[in-house]
Amino acid sequence: MARGRTSYHCGIDAAVDVVGGKWKPLILWALNDGTRRFGELKREVAGVSEKVLIQQLRELEADGIVHREVYGEVPPRVEYSLTELGKALNTALEPLGAWGSTFMAEIIANKKHASAA
Repeated sequence: MARGRTSYHCGIDAAVDVVGGKWKPLILWALNDGTRRFGELKREVAGVSEKVLIQQLRELEADGIVHREVYGEVPPRVEYSLTELGKALNTALEPLGAWGSTFMAEIIANKKHASAA
């Protein structure tokens, strides 16, 4: 993600800047049902490394998509939740998820065909 961008060419440019990459949409989807602790997110977003999850959460927080709440306990407890902006973004991602579910088998078949060629 380009930090400090102050302009975009269009709405898609702005949206992709915020959710670009493999992990951010999956993190957002994991937060769709409510607040999660870091360990819960790590388990729900299968395959993401701890380092990458931390980085992606920081970027989403900087963009105002995710709220990070730190509780002054020992050991420290940190929880993540969607902001109103994040909830609106998840609503916008729902049709994309539906498209992926509808065409998943076809997408996989096309990828297998392309890799065999």
